[in-house]
Amino acid sequence: MAVKIRLARHGSKKRPYYRVVVADSRSPRDGRLIEEVGRYNPLTTPKTINLDLEKIADWQTKGAQLTDAVAALVKAANEGEKAAAAPKKSKKQLAREAEEAKKAAEAAAEAAEATEE
Repeated sequence: MAVKIRLARHGSKKRPYYRVVVADSRSPRDGRLIEEVGRYNPLTTPKTINLDLEKIADWQTKGAQLTDAVAALVKAANEGEKAAAAPKKSKKQLAREAEEAKKAAEAAAEAAEATEE
């Protein structure tokens, strides 16, 4: 039996949300499932991704295959955990900090010159 971890569409017309499910690859998209391992809502800002990564890893060790969409969600969830641990800085913030460091170095050099005189 080929088992896949894939998205099952729920919600009303033009208002979808998805459940991440473990299902037999021969069953219909929204049909019979083995286990629900997460949810995904693309309509919220930012997009809501709630996955049980331990269950997904357990199913993968049993031979379940991730679909492309679920693989992207798992990757995003992993990056989200890393981003929460260490927030990233934008290019503007990095440039601003570099500019401040440059000004501080110039001020220190001027202060050193003033003390030498």
